[in-house]
Amino acid sequence: MSLLDEIKAKASARNKTIVLCEGEDKRVIEAAAQITKEKIAKIVLIGNQSECKKIAPEVDLAGVTLIDPLTSDKTAGYAKLLYEARKVKGMTEEQAEEQAKDRTMFGALMLKAGDVDGYVSGACHSTANTLRPGLQVVKTAPGINTVSSCFIMIAPQKHEYNPDGVAVFADCAINIEPTAEQLADIAVTSAKTAKAIAGIEPRVAMLSFSTKGSGNDDKFTQTVPKVQKAVELAKAAAPELALDGEFQFDAAVAPAVGQLKAPGSKVAGHANVFVFPNINAGNIGYKIAQRFGGYMAIGPVCQGFAKPLNDLSRGCSVEDIVATVAVTALQAE
Repeated sequence: MSLLDEIKAKASARNKTIVLCEGEDKRVIEAAAQITKEKIAKIVLIGNQSECKKIAPEVDLAGVTLIDPLTSDKTAGYAKLLYEARKVKGMTEEQAEEQAKDRTMFGALMLKAGDVDGYVSGACHSTANTLRPGLQVVKTAPGINTVSSCFIMIAPQKHEYNPDGVAVFADCAINIEPTAEQLADIAVTSAKTAKAIAGIEPRVAMLSFSTKGSGNDDKFTQTVPKVQKAVELAKAAAPELALDGEFQFDAAVAPAVGQLKAPGSKVAGHANVFVFPNINAGNIGYKIAQRFGGYMAIGPVCQGFAKPLNDLSRGCSVEDIVATVAVTALQAE
């Protein structure tokens, strides 16, 4: 069984309810039907019957719950919830009533209210439009101030440097130039993702072009001291976590190099969760692994929210949506 099949099977066993916010998109409608048929999760689809039938007349939505914010009896209550969350930012009750009718906001409010276990959107909306409602009403998890992303990287075959056959790369999609504090948050949440979704015991490497002070860029971008500070902060926040750095990539994955450059480290040479110093490194790194190494990349998986909330690529396939829903179900408490 592949890791993706394992993720789907685990999601099915949890029987969570996930809201898909884009009933106006054929791919989302098809995914809702497939997820329901395969019993991966229970689906709430934001849309209406006539719209879905017009867009995808061949799709059987039996078992899918359809909700239209324009006619739902829950909209007024969600508007009050939104107003309470945003009145300190100057939102009026009238503005809340209007915004609660927006499909992505409605989905986020369903999640906030506890009426669903997870939220997935982004097939036909930008990342900003997808994540903004989450940041405004769902907010971040206790002790975490940073929403970030990671990719679950599945190897084409097991390798001496990746005996688990899977790794986690973060942050490759959201935080452009994270601070030390943000990198620490990314490390802690990525470790949780590795355990909950990839099913591996996390060993976290904080990456750099330097290993344990071998390089120095104090006069330029100062990434080395930033990563070093992030290591300290992450260890303080999660002392039980196997985490170390700063490491060059070879020191993180090759036992001989890790022992040479960071003797005594429990992570050096054995890492399976990799925290990149910025989005340039992370995005380039995961795409190199994908194209040169043949890795399958699941994600980006959003992390750091108080409740599971994930963003799709606007170029996503039906299978991508199905996989994202399964991942979201595994993130739910």
